[in-house]
Amino acid sequence: MMVKVIVFDFDGTLADTYHTFIDIANNLSGEFGYKPVNFEEQQQLKHLSAEDIIKKSEIPLLKIPFILKRIKSELNHKIKELKPIQNIPDSLNQLKNEGYSLGIITSNVEKNVRDFLESNELENLFDFVYSGTTLFGKHKIINKLLNTYQLIPGDVIYVGDETRDIHSAKKARVKTIAVGWGFNSPEILATYKPDFLINYPHQLIDVVEVCNQNFRQVL
Repeated sequence: MMVKVIVFDFDGTLADTYHTFIDIANNLSGEFGYKPVNFEEQQQLKHLSAEDIIKKSEIPLLKIPFILKRIKSELNHKIKELKPIQNIPDSLNQLKNEGYSLGIITSNVEKNVRDFLESNELENLFDFVYSGTTLFGKHKIINKLLNTYQLIPGDVIYVGDETRDIHSAKKARVKTIAVGWGFNSPEILATYKPDFLINYPHQLIDVVEVCNQNFRQVL
């Protein structure tokens, strides 16, 4: 089916939160009893899935929700300081001008995301912001989004920067664009076999057009 709706992950895909996230996590390491990560270790973590990062950290599973809640809280305090991924605003504007409906799925509080969009003059580009929290079951949030806005999976393509984004979108029967500028490296993203893998925001337009051209050729 033709792609009509493009749904974006927020952290690392639209908002440049990677270094802020790492700084917050390192600052909380003493409180929660885990080792902070240096630059070299950060690069290694980019090649691991969320599950493997948790295993490598040796943090007890029971602590994970509390740590994530604190990181999320600290990140929310900095939301207005965050900037978009370089060149992503131009690509979003072009997609909107082409007539696509744009949306966001996020684990952040909806108001904080809208504050980010407003402070970066992006608020008029998105038709919806859908907030939900989960560690390994993001497909459930995608399914809820589809039901809430009565979207057909074949009309939707999901854009994310983590392996779990690809896995979850596939479970929800939604096409995926993996982006190599966020939390996971292009190398590990490729092993999860997204429908498309890109390294620069301007490639978003080309990928969506290719997807729709392929559909037209089938008809």
